Amino acid sequence: MSPLSLLFNLLWILFGGFWMAVGWAIAAVIMAITIVGLPWSRAAFTIAAYTLFPFGQKAVLRDEYFGREDWGTGPLGLLGNIIWFMLAGWWLALGHVVTAVLLAVTIVGIPFAWAHLKLAGIALWPIGKVIVPA
Repeated sequence: MSPLSLLFNLLWILFGGFWMAVGWAIAAVIMAITIVGLPWSRAAFTIAAYTLFPFGQKAVLRDEYFGREDWGTGPLGLLGNIIWFMLAGWWLALGHVVTAVLLAVTIVGIPFAWAHLKLAGIALWPIGKVIVPA
């Protein structure tokens, strides 16, 4: 990780990144408790770590990155994303959007607001994505 990414990640934690990572972790724990939600739990923990340190990383489609489809990128992934959206995706996305709007009010917060908006998109449809170095 570059020094600039490290600096942005530290500032990110102060400007809302920590609380949104906690939100992702809570969603992951709730999904894990249900046992049926274990696939969503794994994805939520992965994105919680990404939410904690988003600079220097990016989310890409798994089938494009690996060059092949799997369970999460086909019809089952679509079904999983629909279920995720109804159970947890919309409120995590709403949290990112609200935080982004609050940060965008200041000029200094605009890069962080943009990162929150990217995370809001991931919050709506996380299955089938992988986090890779930027």
